[in-house]
Formats: sequence, structure tokens, C-alpha cells
Amino acid sequence: MGLSEISAITLRRAVAEYPIAAVQSEYSLWTRNPEIALIDACREVGTALVAFSPLGRGFLTGAIKDPARLEEGDMRRQMPRFSADNYPQNLKLFERLAALAQALNVTPGQLALAWLKAQGQDIIPIPGTRSADHMRENLAAETLHLDVTTLSQLSAMMTPGQVAGARYSEAQQADIDTEEFE
Repeated sequence: MGLSEISAITLRRAVAEYPIAAVQSEYSLWTRNPEIALIDACREVGTALVAFSPLGRGFLTGAIKDPARLEEGDMRRQMPRFSADNYPQNLKLFERLAALAQALNVTPGQLALAWLKAQGQDIIPIPGTRSADHMRENLAAETLHLDVTTLSQLSAMMTPGQVAGARYSEAQQADIDTEEFE
């Protein structure tokens, strides 16, 4: 049995009723909400964390230059982090990631996936793609091993206090049961 977008409290209540093999939650360099309590709860009860959007809905790849150019109906157009007010600040954070990736001779997406992989074997990223080339690029991140200094740099590069905008709008957040940074 698996659950999606839940809080640590809900996971503990669920496990008291039935074994939960996995919890799916958004987790990446720029979405760190599972670090509040969910990762610890998953480890306590032996549940894997399946990290969706490990590339920040495409943001961490550098593919989104201007969110206004996203297709009509693309949910990112409604997300605060992609708004005209917040996106320029977030692009500044991305530029730091891109510079580090270039120095390491990898793509920003590979660096973001390698950081996530280093957070623990019980965290399973599921990067979505429609392209075989992007799939191969993502798979190449499996061979990256980041040293402690690089991991610390990355962790400090996009803290919740630095990322501009909430993960979801208030209406979207009301429909899910996850911890949120204040």
C-alpha cells in the first residue's frame, strides 16, 4: 500500500492500521518539505519515500526560461514559484546551481538528482520525462558521487527561506496533507 502527499502524523496513523510500503511526496533541492518530519517518519516505520518532481517541475534543469511561455493549462502557471513576481528571484538561485554543475562538468539536472540520491537509499526519485535523451541524462546522475563539501554547498544553495513563493497556491495546498515551511 502506498500514500501520496501526506504528513508524518498521517503516515504514523496509517501504519497503525496497515503496512505502508511507500509515500510519494514532492522532494528536490527547491522543495524540501519532507525534511520537516516526513523523512524521519518514513525511516521510523520502514516506509520508502518516492520523491516526485525531483527536478523541481523542470526548474532544476534550466529548461524553463520564462514561465509565461508555458502552455495554457500547464499547472506550473498557477504555482507561486513560477509567478512573474517570484520567478526572477528563483532564477538567481538556479544560476548558482548551473555554475556549480558547469564546474563539475555535469548538467544542473544531474547535480540535483545526485544530491537527492545522497539523501538516503530509502529515497527514490522519479523524474518524469517525455524524451529518451533526458531519460539517459537522468540515469547518468546515478554514477555521480558528490563529496561532503559539494553536498553542503548544494543544501545551502536553495534553502526554503531562499526560494521565492510557496510550492502550491493556498487552494492547492488545502487539498493535501503535508507539512509546510512557514
